[in-house]
Amino acid sequence: QVQLVESGGGLVQPGGSLRLSCAASGSILSANFMGWYRQGPGTGRDFVADIPTYGSASYAVAAQGRFTISRDNAKNTVYLQMNSLKPEDTAVYYCNYRQIGLEVWGQGTLVTVSS
Repeated sequence: QVQLVESGGGLVQPGGSLRLSCAASGSILSANFMGWYRQGPGTGRDFVADIPTYGSASYAVAAQGRFTISRDNAKNTVYLQMNSLKPEDTAVYYCNYRQIGLEVWGQGTLVTVSS
């Protein structure tokens, strides 16, 4: 099994920045994807960004140019640097881990963008 522990959410003013972290532990395969999804008030869970063990990241349109996903393979940790945050970025952000035959979700971390 794989476990995910997220951190870094909180309250930030519009235009501010936050960095989310997600550490994976357990039976981790060398080839995997780690990423972030979010669920705003009254909406479904939407893709934000993901990144493979080795290779290029993918972003949702809403995240391009403002968010950057990165990972530290030695620590099995993925990061989401969020800049120029907007009130519409307010959501619970979920870490996602995928490998062959397995998909795991984190518990979610709340990001609130408000003045």
